[in-house]
Amino acid sequence: MRRVWFRVRGSPLTLAGFAIAVLVLVVIVAAPLIAPYPPDKIALIARLRPPSAAHPFGTDEVGRDILSRVIFGARASCGTAFAIIALSTVSGAVIGGLSGVVGGVVDTAVMRAMDVALALPALILAMALAAALGPSLFNAMLAIAIVRIPAYVRLARSQTLALRHRTYVRAARSFGASPLYLLRWHILPNALSPIMVQATLDLGGTILTAAALSFIGLGAQPPTSEWGAMVSSGRNFFLDEWWYATFPGLAILVSATGFNLLGDGLRDLLDPRLGGR
Repeated sequence: MRRVWFRVRGSPLTLAGFAIAVLVLVVIVAAPLIAPYPPDKIALIARLRPPSAAHPFGTDEVGRDILSRVIFGARASCGTAFAIIALSTVSGAVIGGLSGVVGGVVDTAVMRAMDVALALPALILAMALAAALGPSLFNAMLAIAIVRIPAYVRLARSQTLALRHRTYVRAARSFGASPLYLLRWHILPNALSPIMVQATLDLGGTILTAAALSFIGLGAQPPTSEWGAMVSSGRNFFLDEWWYATFPGLAILVSATGFNLLGDGLRDLLDPRLGGR
């Protein structure tokens, strides 16, 4: 741990990404404790007020406190991104690992299907799936997760192909180990580092994609506090009430940037080819 800390503290950007990630997690967990108002509390008498001591981020068109909605919006935006990455990572790792272990016709069929999925623009495909499933935050999460699975399938398969010829894997196979046993005990544990790095790097893009679907009305629906939906509502007031869309947009920017910086730092730490840079 001392060696890891010594390497991390030499990278200010990695430390910044780690600090932002920790801050986001704290906000998600402690949102009811740190939000000054309930996120859906309507006060028409205080509608569209600029930032002040009472409302540091201002209020929206029905008098709801934007700071409180941004805080609770972390649960919808970042929580959704975490669920998407977890679902796509686990599914992709299992499918790609089994494809690489089994090989043959199964491997060919799986990879051709993944090639077809990767040939389509990811955002357009996610929009089509979300529209087909119906506008809701859960359906948007499911659509984005499905779109991101092929990338993890290819990554897990490439790691499996590099590992399946190792001596310990051959020895286990010679003793009659099944593909699931090889995947569980020999392949996935040794392929975990690049998958973790890729998942962390994808968090920022996933937050942006989920916010984009909510922005166009395919994600979170009113009155849910979600950053993309808040930016969508605030754009109609941007010329006069700039704070409405600005603060949710900054939350998206800061969180996505933080997870990208953290992912870059993890890649530098876990990739031996970088020499512990």
